Amino acid sequence: MATADQLKALVRCHVDGDEERFYAVALQVAAQAARNGHAKFAHELRELIEAARAHAGREPIAPRMKPVPVVQPRGELAGLLTVSYQKVHLADMVLEDAVGARIERVLLEQRQRERIQAGGFSPLRKILLIGPPGTGKTMTASALAGELGLPLFTIQLDGLITKFMGETAAKLRLIFDAIQRTRAVYLFDEFDALGGERTARNDVGEIRRVLNSFLLFLEQDESDSLIVAATNHPQILDRALFRRFDSVVTYGLPSAAMAEEVMRGRLAPLDTSRLDWPRAARAADGLSHAEITRACEHAAKNAILARSTATDTEALVSALNERRAADRSSQ
Repeated sequence: MATADQLKALVRCHVDGDEERFYAVALQVAAQAARNGHAKFAHELRELIEAARAHAGREPIAPRMKPVPVVQPRGELAGLLTVSYQKVHLADMVLEDAVGARIERVLLEQRQRERIQAGGFSPLRKILLIGPPGTGKTMTASALAGELGLPLFTIQLDGLITKFMGETAAKLRLIFDAIQRTRAVYLFDEFDALGGERTARNDVGEIRRVLNSFLLFLEQDESDSLIVAATNHPQILDRALFRRFDSVVTYGLPSAAMAEEVMRGRLAPLDTSRLDWPRAARAADGLSHAEITRACEHAAKNAILARSTATDTEALVSALNERRAADRSSQ
């Protein structure tokens, strides 16, 4: 039989006029009833759903997305969310095979979400990305939005976290209400500011309450939106967070082959026939994707300013070494 959460979801779908989501939840109820031995009830419920779809002029399993409003956040949400419409795709990124496969799986399940929901399951949609800065975590959120044709909402943590007791949790509820209303990709970047370990000695009571609220909202959320959290510091995250996410994806620094691919892609507009790629890849060792990209851009601009259509190995290696030196001085 229907759970309390499923009943609430059905009512919300009715209030929002989201028929497709209503049918998907109803099919989940039918699938659960079948698993619990209520075969007759499950069969009758499926027949009712199919009849309702047919009456509305739809095919039984034809996905029909609710239009995504192209709007800017308003009211209180204006200080909590920024929206962008991405043209980034997964093919634009250089990722380890294992990481790329994990993201492809998320996309596959999202594209087939109606079929998965009809079988009584939920597609992957709560994703935690961990790894060093500049390794592609934020860009992955952009690629998910670009691939799925959804807006990307980025949560502004400086507007979310306040010093007033209870205010942050109230703002967090506004964000999860928006997640429920509008299907999109929602990015919590620098997530450790919100999800730090609750037992940390330097923690304050308000942040612990906010984290407890976030855990509750995340667990209860049954929307069709994707929730993506990214952090450079997974070691300080509260342990309870990890099991609330459907998938945890770990990013690392690029290998020599990946570094070469990043450089070739960024320097493609120039003549690179004289470049010693193995030497450049060795110089890029230990740098992130973003640092390698910036070094390539610096070398390319130097070539353009010198009125050259080519960049040479010495200029690129020098730019890579400058990035490494800048990185060390900032630590």
